[in-house]
Amino acid sequence: MTQQQTQSTAFGQPGQEPRWTVGNKDGVGTAYAISSRVWFTLSNGILNEVYYPTIDRPQIRDLQYLITDGSSFFHEEQRHLQTKTERIAPHVLGYRITNSDPEGHYTITKEIITDPRDSCILQHTRLTANPQVLAKLRLYALCAPHLGIGGWNDSARVVEVAGVTILTAQQDNNWLAMAATVPFTRTSCGYVGESDGWTDLADNFQMDWEFQEAQRGNIALTAEIDMSYQEFTLGLAFASHLHDAVTTLLLSLDIPFKEQKARYINQWNSACEDRLPLEQVSGDGGNLYHSSFSLLLAHEDKIYPGAMIASLSIP
Repeated sequence: MTQQQTQSTAFGQPGQEPRWTVGNKDGVGTAYAISSRVWFTLSNGILNEVYYPTIDRPQIRDLQYLITDGSSFFHEEQRHLQTKTERIAPHVLGYRITNSDPEGHYTITKEIITDPRDSCILQHTRLTANPQVLAKLRLYALCAPHLGIGGWNDSARVVEVAGVTILTAQQDNNWLAMAATVPFTRTSCGYVGESDGWTDLADNFQMDWEFQEAQRGNIALTAEIDMSYQEFTLGLAFASHLHDAVTTLLLSLDIPFKEQKARYINQWNSACEDRLPLEQVSGDGGNLYHSSFSLLLAHEDKIYPGAMIASLSIP
């Protein structure tokens, strides 16, 4: 059963006015399976809008890492790091993102897919740096829910299930759950611009606040990653009930990322088997052709075959 922790409530309700992120996208992804009813987009080296349970219902603004050494600097992936995005295979809408510190001190490499069988985003992460720098680095996951196609009136809470600390968010029958394959050493729920993790870390490079809940506002979820691990998978699951979101999350994280990735790739390769062989008449060896073919398939609704959306972005 899910044990909820209600020790302290964040201040600053309801937070700043919610806004969507940029419309330019570097990647669009989803599993080629009806059972995985979640889509994602990428911009500036981070995961942003995630859609669930249909292709026209965005549920988060963005998810990124914040990095500090606790004393002299504060970096966020989308603003401070140099980024490179590439597909993990020619036909596959899964991505490898390499975000590097401009001064060369550290690199974050992420592979982003969805669970090929369920509604969970999987972000496999590897942090590399020389030992002296690595000993000082602190890594935080920051998620900004916009549940129910909005951003106002979301609520967040830290829960514990089977010894695993999980960050959750909810509005009506829309639920989100976030955890990783390594422990969160600290967690907090806050109001954007007032008591959220970004505001906390930007102040003095330290995570001083640990709020267990934030009710009805523009909220953000913050988790400090246990830095005794340099490689892990972060999961973000969605469902219409808390129990279902947590169950989906834990089951998805329980399967090794390597297996999830192989199944995801196989799904897309099978979906593209019948495409016309136009590579030889293209100017780039078929790169644009392959990505466009898969992109069109990804924009098709999984409940109503043939129904398509114009673009996975918010105007």
